[in-house]
Parts: sequence; C-alpha cells; structure tokens
Amino acid sequence: MNIIKLFCCFIAPLFLFCASPVFAYIDSNTAVVRIMNKAAGKTQVVPIKVGKTVQYDGLTLTARSCKKSDPFDAENFFVFLEIYTKTDGRIFSGWMNRNEPGQNPLQDNAYDVWLEKCE
Repeated sequence: MNIIKLFCCFIAPLFLFCASPVFAYIDSNTAVVRIMNKAAGKTQVVPIKVGKTVQYDGLTLTARSCKKSDPFDAENFFVFLEIYTKTDGRIFSGWMNRNEPGQNPLQDNAYDVWLEKCE
C-alpha cells in the first residue's frame, strides 16, 4: 500500500511536468522568399511552389516543403529550400525559419535569401 501512495503522490505528478509539448504545423503549397541582389542593390519577392524550381537572376531555387504554425500558436513559417548557382553548384540546402531570420538564411557574396511566409 505504501508503494501505491508513493507512486500516486510523488511519481505520477512528475509525468505531467515532463510531458513534451506537441507542435502542429500546416503544410502549405507556396513559399514566399525575399531575395536581395547585392550587386544591383535590389530586393525581389519570389513565390516558389513546393516541389517546383524557380530561376531568379543567377539562382535556381527549389522549395521542398513549406509549413506554417498552428493558428492557435504564434505565427511562424518554415521552408526547406535548396539553392544553386551555375558557377558554384549548391550553395544552400536546409530549413529557414521566418521568426529567426538570422539563424538559417542564405548569406552569399552576391545574394541574401530569407523566408517571408508560406501560403
């Protein structure tokens, strides 16, 4: 009986505090990225359909996945992006997070690319 009391009073409540939060993401069809051409000094907003490839200046961009946060959470967007140039090949492959633009953007000598949103 003492073991049951010990479990119910002390050990069982620990499971409530240790439960990990569940994050829900909604898949989107289009990633909207902003590209800055440093040499020309201009920025352009470019939509990229998931699974499709888009050419912009000297870049080839492919969005593999675009997700947005659950409507009940703080708004955030994530995209898995692959970026290639003709001269250097693949210069970026990974996730970009809109709310943390300094964490995983493309910062190349000629271009900067960051995520605006998923639609």
